[in-house]
Amino acid sequence: MAVNTEAKGRVLVITLDRPEARNAVNGDVASGIEAAIDKLENDPELWVGIIQSSGTVFCAGADLKEVSAGNGRALSTERGGFAGLVKRERTKPLIAAVNGAAVAGGCEIVLSCDMVIAAEGARFGLPEVKRSLAAAAGGLFRLPRAVGTGPAMEMILTGDPISADRAYQLGLVNHVVPLDGLAQAALDLADRIVVNAPLAVRASREIAVNALKLDDAELWKMSAAASKAMSQTEDFKEGPRAFIEKRDPVWKGR
Repeated sequence: MAVNTEAKGRVLVITLDRPEARNAVNGDVASGIEAAIDKLENDPELWVGIIQSSGTVFCAGADLKEVSAGNGRALSTERGGFAGLVKRERTKPLIAAVNGAAVAGGCEIVLSCDMVIAAEGARFGLPEVKRSLAAAAGGLFRLPRAVGTGPAMEMILTGDPISADRAYQLGLVNHVVPLDGLAQAALDLADRIVVNAPLAVRASREIAVNALKLDDAELWKMSAAASKAMSQTEDFKEGPRAFIEKRDPVWKGR
């Protein structure tokens, strides 16, 4: 299979598995990622997702052989867009664990995630202009939001990649770790999230995702609605109770 999944506790690990093609996105990858996100979203026992890859490259973007053969539409899904992901509406956090190059559509997959752990040798880039293409899977507007206009313009207009350390300096990457610790570092971050109340995590994520898209008036409304919704849950009562009783909370997600 081009995409494999494995549940590790409350974390779903999604692995791109086309190393012979540098994990380039074809129809199987797009449908596989969409199915994996469906599994993450629909299973109440899964609270966080990680997307990683096998081999030495995270993802080289679109499979140009498929594009040249006229199969470009197969690289997208109706709900998710390119790779079954870049346009997908989600409620649960998704972490990218990046080894090697994440370029073109591979970088756009990363930009679709909520957090990024990068191996020391990872690289990020949108080289489309070098091929007379446009990064049409969200990179041209998500990258400026992630790293700022100036650095994003340099990456977009030169097509040159940046290192993991530079990506960390710019705020695109949360942590840079040795390659042999990449998978564990991503799991460690996921575990730090799943100890928290899942409904509160999802509500907080939704507002943060919209922070650079909506005006303050709308964000105030969303924040008030989230606070009201949390107050009506069982977990809202469990949090203070666990604190008073000096024990770890037992979240039910309701």
